[in-house]
Amino acid sequence: MSETVRTWVLWAAAMAVLAFLLLPLLVVLVYAFDAASVQVWPIRAFSLKWFAATWADEEVRGALTASLEVAGLATLFATVLGTLSALGMNGLSPRATQAGSFLLTLPIALPGVLTGIAMNSFFTACGIPFTLVTLVIAHTTFCMVIIHNNVIARLRRLPPSLAEAAQDMGATPLRSFGTITLPLLAGSIVSGMLLAFALSFDEVIVSTFTAGSETTLPLWIFGAIRLGQHMPEVNVVVFAVIAVTLVPIIIGQKLAGDVSREH
Repeated sequence: MSETVRTWVLWAAAMAVLAFLLLPLLVVLVYAFDAASVQVWPIRAFSLKWFAATWADEEVRGALTASLEVAGLATLFATVLGTLSALGMNGLSPRATQAGSFLLTLPIALPGVLTGIAMNSFFTACGIPFTLVTLVIAHTTFCMVIIHNNVIARLRRLPPSLAEAAQDMGATPLRSFGTITLPLLAGSIVSGMLLAFALSFDEVIVSTFTAGSETTLPLWIFGAIRLGQHMPEVNVVVFAVIAVTLVPIIIGQKLAGDVSREH
């Protein structure tokens, strides 16, 4: 097989995979503009009326507020914990670092249903009621993995001579960290925060087991689809979730790429 044919075959395979993954999403996005209340194909008329109707729904607005609160708080706590865990493990032996990173990665490596059930069992055994707090804790457990991986990967590329030089010039370890290490980690931390926010915002499986009476957008979508109600509003909410999720992912990937190119 010639090089040209091989290239075309690889491109065709890649396009087929992308089409398989993205076409269903594109169909849902297009349906958000369907003027009809019943989904039919082809779409006969387009309208923005369902966007206004969805925004007027208090339940949807409440779910949006809850999703933003959970994602924001989980990202904040995950940033602190993930950064601290990366800094602590960076000074350990390679074997200890590998073992610690493996344990931290489990919440995101395992299927979400297992993580959700485990958190549900833990909170139930401890007698902790399911509230916004338990939802934030559950989301923090897998969001901090993103931060940890980003930060520790950046730390491994930093030459230790920078901090040593600062200390040789009289800087304390804390000042050396604040003036040398932290600024160099800023790009990785911010990109990790954006990716963690996106991951938390559209998480539904873990939320199902730890939300209690709290309703986030993914849970609202799940309930509306299960009951077969408000399908036009579901399409609009899915459109919004995809849009809100894609923006931080794209920005985070760009920041991560810029950091990699710098060093």
